[in-house]
Amino acid sequence: MAIFKAYDVRGIYPDQLNEETSYKIAKAFVTFLKAKKVVVGRDMRTSSPSLHKEVLKGLTEMGADVIDIGVCSSPMMNFASATIEADGAIMITASHNPKEYNGFKFFRAHAIPISEETGIMDIKKIVDENKFESPEKAGSVEEKDIMNDYVAHVTKFAENIAGLKVVVDSGNGMSGFTVPKILEKFDVELVHMYPELDGSFPNHEGNPMKPENTAELQQRVKDEKADLGIAFDGDADRIVFIDENGERINSDLLTAVIAIQFLKKGKEKILYDLRSSWAVKDTIEEHGGEPVICRVGHSFIKKQLRDENAVFAGELSGHYYFKDNFFTDSGVIAMVMVLNLLASEKKKLSEIVQPLKKYFATGETNMEVDDKDSAIQKVKDKFSEGAKNVFELDGLSIEYDDWWFNLRKSNTEPLLRLNLEAKTKEMMEEKKKEVMEIIKSS
Repeated sequence: MAIFKAYDVRGIYPDQLNEETSYKIAKAFVTFLKAKKVVVGRDMRTSSPSLHKEVLKGLTEMGADVIDIGVCSSPMMNFASATIEADGAIMITASHNPKEYNGFKFFRAHAIPISEETGIMDIKKIVDENKFESPEKAGSVEEKDIMNDYVAHVTKFAENIAGLKVVVDSGNGMSGFTVPKILEKFDVELVHMYPELDGSFPNHEGNPMKPENTAELQQRVKDEKADLGIAFDGDADRIVFIDENGERINSDLLTAVIAIQFLKKGKEKILYDLRSSWAVKDTIEEHGGEPVICRVGHSFIKKQLRDENAVFAGELSGHYYFKDNFFTDSGVIAMVMVLNLLASEKKKLSEIVQPLKKYFATGETNMEVDDKDSAIQKVKDKFSEGAKNVFELDGLSIEYDDWWFNLRKSNTEPLLRLNLEAKTKEMMEEKKKEVMEIIKSS
């Protein structure tokens, strides 16, 4: 079953993922964890209510009691999994994927994610075997509203936020549910675009990493003369920032911006994903921190954050992870951190970010390739000689004195992804052309 991915389950409804499959997955989850109690939540996708119903049925038929937190964002589920005493948790969501998708994120107790390496493939095997024991009695379902506790937790990250005007594009996703309840705690003027929960995404796709999905927000920031624009993805764990001029800010540069705030309080380890600009590593070192490189993917980063006991991690895809958020990611906490900075520094976001724009990056370039492994090997053969660093933490990374790139297979789509950066624009364009020509010839 191709729906079982590196760090979640995801597929097109109902062709790849449907009610029957969801029912079996829920039963397999209980079997795998030997769970007695499971937390369950869901996003606003049109297929989520029916999948949710079958998940509850599968869990309880296997004897597990369920704490149902209902409609929630993925960061809310992180909070619930960390604070509610249970053996595991299931979040029903397809995150930033288009409307026809749905899926599941799995957790052990204390918000520890289950990945391909730590159990997803075991769950798949149990589903495939389709042999389940019958418990002595069915489990029960208890509904629990965690919103007030969740808002109280998020607002602990705030520091004298006042006097700002913010445009938030929820894109009909889950941040429309959470953001107003958080921002009402501060002296902030909120202009809220598409707050209504609608899993058909009638206004634009719930993926702010695609520039076309933030174009309207960028214009609105300028029209409103706002201090900041913010776009969330469908389940509100990813976030993209727009400066006061309506310009998108690369997510890796925001990693550096947020890292500075933590490093003001002491020397800490900061994780950054291997696609991030050299500017991130430079900034962490300049402020006395210890930069630690990490691979891509929420389950991997959360584990490394725990293992390293690092205070913060940032990912090029707009995920930001916090030690004090149970080592999990949160778009709204990243929002609060940036609002803290704007309120305290009395500077525009463009001014704060400008010193970090000292290198030239391609951005993530996606390519459909028939034989991905062969393409990666050809690139490695071509560019390894003379490089100062070659490593395969996640795909292929090759670093020279004046340019670097990472080439990796997508964990969620049938693509090769290239990120490349250089010290000059001319070199960036030249090296991108060279690497892509090798890939296209594969």
